[in-house]
Amino acid sequence: MVSYIRDSYRMSCSRACRILDLQKATFYYKEVEDVAEIKLRARLKELAEKHPGFGLRTLHEITKREELVINHKRTERIYKEEKLSLRLKKKNKRARHLRVVQVPPEAPLKTWSMDFVHDRCFSGRKIKCLTIIDQFSKNCPMINVGVTMTGAEVARALDTLKIKIGLPEVIFVDNGPEFAGKDLGLWAMKNNVKLHFIEPGKPTQNAFIESFNGKFRAQCLNQHWFQTIEEAKILIETWRKEYNNFRPHSSLNGLTPEEFTRQFEMKKINGFDQDVRLKVV
Repeated sequence: MVSYIRDSYRMSCSRACRILDLQKATFYYKEVEDVAEIKLRARLKELAEKHPGFGLRTLHEITKREELVINHKRTERIYKEEKLSLRLKKKNKRARHLRVVQVPPEAPLKTWSMDFVHDRCFSGRKIKCLTIIDQFSKNCPMINVGVTMTGAEVARALDTLKIKIGLPEVIFVDNGPEFAGKDLGLWAMKNNVKLHFIEPGKPTQNAFIESFNGKFRAQCLNQHWFQTIEEAKILIETWRKEYNNFRPHSSLNGLTPEEFTRQFEMKKINGFDQDVRLKVV
């Protein structure tokens, strides 16, 4: 408007601003691009496209770790503006029940949780995944992928971990035939490992692995349509390494499982007095 009046009536900019009761600073103002916000916006869109299962909290922790943002409010605003929110199914209200509180151990390689997750390839062929997680560090040492898996094969997978990182004192499992059978029982006696069987029909007693399996399905299995078993093994192993080394964990104060484990070991070596108890899942 100021430019129109000035050009039409051949008057100065100052006089045109006075007529319109407009500050000259407002007329000459030009918006300055926020380079930091542009970088943050681009990174959030990149992460959301690469990891469709990551929500707002996870994306904020990653960008905060990369020193792209400090205040969560900016992340939330851009997250909404770019419409990156996940589409979640509405959960049906369940009847009240007694909540089981499972307290994690105070060091790695003390207590593990173990379970199976099932999926299918593009051809319809079934996939069976043995998932294992350390209850303390949330580290996933292995996801063993196969078509079928017996108790003997579970024992062989655990023997592989025994050579690589060692074995825990206790492993939480359900009452499936692979875990309750003779083969795994003999292996546990031989290696001095206690198998803790949860009550039938109560998966909340093994809450750590149930939480992990939910992330595994949402962020890996549901994001891929595997052509072959070999492709499934490669993509699942890639996701496992990413989970351990890249994805921040809220119960570990925004650290990845590998970072948390290294931090714990360093404090242990240096003899620092610390409280390393985690939040209850």
